Amino acid sequence: MGGYLTQGLHRALQQRPDAVATICGERTRTFAEQADRVARAAGALLGLGVRPGDRVAILSQNSDHYAELLLAVAWADAVVVPVNIRWSAAEIDLSLHDCEAGVLFVDEAFAGLVPQLTRELTVIGMGENRDGRHLDDLIAEAGPVPDVRRGGGSPAGIFYTGGTTGTPKGVVLSHDNVLASAMGSAATGHLHNSPDDRVLHVAPMFHIACFTSWLIGSLAGATHVMVPGFQPDAVLDAIERHRVTATFLVPTMVTMLLADPTLPKRDVSTLRRVLYGASPMPQSTLETAMSVLPGTRFTQAYGMTELSPVATLLGHEDHVPGRLRSAGRAAPHTEVRVVGEDGTVLPVGEVGEVAVRGANAMIEYWNRPKETAEALRDGWMHTGDAGYLDADGYLFVVDRYKDMVITGGENVYSVEVENALAGHSAVAMCAVIGLPDPRWGERVHAVVVLAEGAAATEEELREHVRGLIAGYKVPRSVEFVDALPISGPGKILKHELRSARSQG
Repeated sequence: MGGYLTQGLHRALQQRPDAVATICGERTRTFAEQADRVARAAGALLGLGVRPGDRVAILSQNSDHYAELLLAVAWADAVVVPVNIRWSAAEIDLSLHDCEAGVLFVDEAFAGLVPQLTRELTVIGMGENRDGRHLDDLIAEAGPVPDVRRGGGSPAGIFYTGGTTGTPKGVVLSHDNVLASAMGSAATGHLHNSPDDRVLHVAPMFHIACFTSWLIGSLAGATHVMVPGFQPDAVLDAIERHRVTATFLVPTMVTMLLADPTLPKRDVSTLRRVLYGASPMPQSTLETAMSVLPGTRFTQAYGMTELSPVATLLGHEDHVPGRLRSAGRAAPHTEVRVVGEDGTVLPVGEVGEVAVRGANAMIEYWNRPKETAEALRDGWMHTGDAGYLDADGYLFVVDRYKDMVITGGENVYSVEVENALAGHSAVAMCAVIGLPDPRWGERVHAVVVLAEGAAATEEELREHVRGLIAGYKVPRSVEFVDALPISGPGKILKHELRSARSQG
């Protein structure tokens, strides 16, 4: 039978039904109230004609309704499809056609996109979107139904990759996949694994990292605090008002929080744990965050959607000099190794492709058997990341293979150059890419966003980097921009940077 997504709700309902399950704006719901709404929402789904294995999509900002739907879809034995809120209508439409979704829940922020969708769907409003049928109406009208509790190896959700490659793929994750990742991560003791925790959700809930943070808290019976999306002042308000103890942030969010001028005056003393990941964190940013928030324990998670998503964890005790740039060690539910092009395991310290094995590895890419076979080989998920292991099993991820710059026959890992650039006080954000060069094949090109009120020249930044890393790694060109293209989960879209500059 295996585990199932709704286990945590049943446990909380039995043990502490009157405890607070969710806080969203002025609305607070107990576990008993949440369970009733979930059982009725599942009944409503069945009334809409949803059958076992059917795909139900959610296009929404963060809310308690979102969490209820994640549970209700599983309760009804359907498959949830969280939609990337950063996508255009055309991209959303493509994904809905791809997974053959039959029902779409959409909030007020995205209701205007619905007329542009060509997929034939039953569309239900949520949040303040009162166009036509609404989730609250369905819940009020439907009777509760029993939880199917069919989990194990059956699909729980289809999570589309963030589009950093330009071609999103539907990653099919089972109940066992996501539970292995959540339980294995919680077992380390680094994360929010207590019913006393108050977990703030500011990263988009469609993303597997925020989904897993929600699932860890749900299994523990923690309280979930939702804000629609990331705004530094709203995040700090929520931490103060609701005495938040834990949250998940991507590095760009950490950077923006540290830059908020009100941070020194805020009471964030309850914030005990910050989980971060989804993209590399500049070491200088991490060191600043640890200094500004001395009472907060930082944990890095490395992984990918295909791994549900956690592969390795760098716990608070390992946030010490020499290991801050490590992605940590294999989580309790995984095995990690580094392999060469022929699949052989490489020795300690040698760079190769990171491969991961565990119960968290995806079932497949939806309707993409060739890509599935390429990624899952002999039980190992081949990540496409270049990295190496040290003698103690700590993983150091040096780059995505597609982001590696080969200049004059030398491999330059963009993450290393970005770390060097980020150490300059004038640099707020940066991305390093390779651009075609008639002499070198590719040249190292840096795209930089300066901190507010700061100034720096191209040569000044080049000299700064030259003092930290080898000369051939120093950017041959530096470009200053107001903002970088960011995906929904907070990753810098390097393929967009490369495409625009290669054409230019």
